Amino acid sequence: MALIEVKNIKMYFPVKTGFRKPTLHLKAVDDVSFNIESGETFGLVGESGSGKTTCGKCVLRILEPTGGSVYFRGNDITVLKESELRRLRPKMQMVFQDPFLSLNPRKTLRHVIGDTFKLHTSLSDKEIEKETTRLLEEVGLSGGFIDRYPHELSGGQKQRVAIARAIALNPDFIFLDEPTSSLDVSVQAQILNLLNELQKSYHIAYLFVTHNIHLIKFMADKLAIMYLGKILEYGSKNDVFNNPLHPYTCALFSATPVPDPDIKMSRIILKGEIPTPINPPPGCRFFKRCSLAEKGLCDSIEPQPMEVEKDHFVACHRIKR
Repeated sequence: MALIEVKNIKMYFPVKTGFRKPTLHLKAVDDVSFNIESGETFGLVGESGSGKTTCGKCVLRILEPTGGSVYFRGNDITVLKESELRRLRPKMQMVFQDPFLSLNPRKTLRHVIGDTFKLHTSLSDKEIEKETTRLLEEVGLSGGFIDRYPHELSGGQKQRVAIARAIALNPDFIFLDEPTSSLDVSVQAQILNLLNELQKSYHIAYLFVTHNIHLIKFMADKLAIMYLGKILEYGSKNDVFNNPLHPYTCALFSATPVPDPDIKMSRIILKGEIPTPINPPPGCRFFKRCSLAEKGLCDSIEPQPMEVEKDHFVACHRIKR
């Protein structure tokens, strides 16, 4: 049994038009399914606005899904009451994209991290201080940081604190929402290495959301390519990178620069604009930008995920088994 099972998740936001009741919906996530095993990293890749972060927030029930189910260790958390869900929260954590906004500027790290133990454990103040110091040291900061405020830290140090807070209660799963996008490249590498080390130590499963192909290639065990609320391709990292099949996946990979002047990239230029998620076109969401699209098929019938090789799924009419 997978640690996390996402089945047909939907997240529709009502769109107001004047004073009338909403009749339109923005389909941010539309019928998405995937599994995450214990101790593995699942990457969710796509352009801005594809629904990656919204999907992750639905998995944690930060947002209430419009439809579908999310199973954590076999239990459907979408039907749990708030009091029941609160008992699960220590095992399901999140590291936000912007460390400048995710930490309370009025609290020292003693409280930023320590309040987690006050809410969910019966540890004494002395024991909480000891645990807080241990966590700071585990993420690469000294215990002397415990009485510092967030504004006294660099961006990388802030994100280390956010990670320390996330692992404080030994979670089984962490949603990483582009955790390095606001950091310098050199600091990004340090944070990614830290996340890998912590994953091995705590056996944590990650849902890693990013638009950076290089990060996913370094971090992920499995990945899904997302476009306009839909997953177009899904499989192990090796299968998807070595044999990308969906036209959008191929275009996305071709736009990724390779740091080797001797390698000539065959760039695929996508034409047209991304359709609006408020009124997505019938058929394939990628139809209007696809060079392989077939009228009468791709523009009218929505392709279903098809297993082209073991655990490698593609939603495209033009791909054959």
